[in-house]
Amino acid sequence: MKIALIAATWQEIAPIQDYLSERLYLKNHHQFSLWVTGVGLVNTTYNLTKKIAIEKPDLAIQAGIAGSFQPLVYSPGDVVAVKEEVMGDLGVMEGNDTWNDIFDLKLADPNLFPFKSSKLPNPHIKLFQKINLPVVRAVSVNEISTNPKRIHQLIEQYAPAVESMEGAAFHYVCLSESIPFIQIRSISNRIGERDKSLWQLTKAIENLQNTLISLINKLAESNHL
Repeated sequence: MKIALIAATWQEIAPIQDYLSERLYLKNHHQFSLWVTGVGLVNTTYNLTKKIAIEKPDLAIQAGIAGSFQPLVYSPGDVVAVKEEVMGDLGVMEGNDTWNDIFDLKLADPNLFPFKSSKLPNPHIKLFQKINLPVVRAVSVNEISTNPKRIHQLIEQYAPAVESMEGAAFHYVCLSESIPFIQIRSISNRIGERDKSLWQLTKAIENLQNTLISLINKLAESNHL
């Protein structure tokens, strides 16, 4: 299989390059590519689509860090798989501090492909079984949420477990292009934490890489998904 390992930044995925280069047996089964798409929904959509047009993979794996809306359940260092994504910043903030997204505003059909009930689901359940991780709902926004009122709105409207800046774009493109995919996120911080010294980036990236290594080795055991 041709497998694309995708991240927003090189920092989130760099250790995998050394791991793969040292283990030629993995390449006997699969061809791996490492793609860095840039931060945010726009960068991810454009750069991922451009790469796919040149080299369409049989499997796409997006790996990155995320913030947790439920730090007592998913704390820094924990790794999760995302079963469905929602777009959390496409809409309007009403005068009464109510958030209405494009589906609330009737500007988009919540069940028009690739959406299902206004979400971007991952239908590839078999992939989740390979890595045995908690599966969660995620929300994607082009910011790091810090405002308590805005955080409350996201929780009330979407009930997400984690937040990233690229996941929804990844799901949208892969669903649209009929590419099997999985999104893996490692928790680096709790949502709303503005003191970056409390973020556990090193631990999150280390655990993310360990999970990717485990998944890669399981994929290497067979020539199919």
